[in-house]
Amino acid sequence: MSDVVKGPAAYFPSIEKKYGRSISEWQGLIRSSPLTRHMELVTWLKTEHGLGHGHANALVAHTLAEDNAE
Repeated sequence: MSDVVKGPAAYFPSIEKKYGRSISEWQGLIRSSPLTRHMELVTWLKTEHGLGHGHANALVAHTLAEDNAE
């Protein structure tokens, strides 16, 4: 039985393939942004970096969840 990735991380392989950056690179950009609110970050990724809404949302949700867990 294989482990199925669920939640925002399920988007990660397609994000890396489509946009040519690793997830750690995207997370670094998100963390270095002066923006802090979820939808502000999603909008920024969409307008400044050309991500689709689902991909931007998944990256932001996963990154903020990691940061809040620390």
